[in-house]
Amino acid sequence: MGKRIVHVEVIGKDGKKLQGFYSKLFDWAVDTHNPMNYGTFSSDDAGVGGGIASAQPGGPNRVTFYVEVEDLDAYLERAESLGGKTIMEPSSVPGGPRLAMFTDPEGNIVGLIQAGDMD
Repeated sequence: MGKRIVHVEVIGKDGKKLQGFYSKLFDWAVDTHNPMNYGTFSSDDAGVGGGIASAQPGGPNRVTFYVEVEDLDAYLERAESLGGKTIMEPSSVPGGPRLAMFTDPEGNIVGLIQAGDMD
């Protein structure tokens, strides 16, 4: 078994605003009780899976994390109401899960995976 991803970091110009955005969007409890106001959140013991691939032709290099949600459309709508922007409408990967993507208020790309599609 290879090494697992144990931490995801989102950095932007306004850390407090991003902490509020992700806290409200995914109901994450973000703890900033430290001298640097670094917001931390934790996941379950399962860890995080990942993938490596070539960028789409002309596409940018990027790091993206994916969050499993029950309803892609509902979370895209929720992200937009909090200042995000949909960049990929829900679609099915051939032989894989249903995905969608949005940017947070500072342009970081976040992926959504339809719950049950990664089982």
